[in-house]
Amino acid sequence: MQLRLLALFAGLCALTAGCGAPPEATVVTEQRPSAVPESIAPPVDAATAERAFGVLAELDEAWRRRDCAAVAELTTGAEKTLGGRACEATRNGRPALPGDPVFFLPDAGDWFAALARKPSPAYYVFQLDGDRWRLAAGPVPAHGEPVSPGDPGVAAGREVATRARLVPQRHLTYLTDPAGVNGVRFPSGDPVRKLLDELAGKPAEVAPDRLSIDVELAGEPARTVALSTGSVLVFDVLRIGYEQRPGPGRKALKRPLEGLSPEGSELVVLASVVSAADGPTTVGLRRGPAG
Repeated sequence: MQLRLLALFAGLCALTAGCGAPPEATVVTEQRPSAVPESIAPPVDAATAERAFGVLAELDEAWRRRDCAAVAELTTGAEKTLGGRACEATRNGRPALPGDPVFFLPDAGDWFAALARKPSPAYYVFQLDGDRWRLAAGPVPAHGEPVSPGDPGVAAGREVATRARLVPQRHLTYLTDPAGVNGVRFPSGDPVRKLLDELAGKPAEVAPDRLSIDVELAGEPARTVALSTGSVLVFDVLRIGYEQRPGPGRKALKRPLEGLSPEGSELVVLASVVSAADGPTTVGLRRGPAG
């Protein structure tokens, strides 16, 4: 299996904890000791999250009308791609309307997450985009026992907060290192392990066609929210690119990848829990065609 991203580079990034993140810009402004900077939004409270959760009812109505333009308007980020393609592809059916939510409220004021416990547990990420709340990811079906939010105002310790920021890089390192030389591990039965096994087996599935697979970060920020002083919930997104070509002596593909074009890609949305003692454990995963 050909994976073009260099596993060694990914491993070095994980060790240095600085690869892939651009340096923060320093902005000099007039000091106003008594004023709160307008660019810093206050943390999302439960009442705001409850109102924003109503976006899902609007999406349900858009799906009922088969109004893909409305679906696109109500989504952002990964979900704009996944939901839009699903709407255009199927033009029928829609996800069941979720309910019975609990909320994960980070310190940041421009996003929050929810776990809808009905009809089946799934995670949702909402982003304040422009002048309104939009769905950025979801439903992300829960894997295993659903995670519970932390107490109000809980903050993670420095060590676990650092580990949480490295989760996307650990995902990338693991999926671009089939031999495991970089030492990144996931628990038995973890969906990320199953994903690696699937990717490793795809070239044999399409033989005699040839298949190249690239895995990369999708460019979305890792979103982290403390569950306790020693554990953090993390949401991140990967992009998997596929390039399928006819085998030697052939002009056409013999076994095209199902649901993907010969140069297609898909997005993988991951929800993970990381602690100071353990690496990331996947608690939710969603994937779908991106191109």
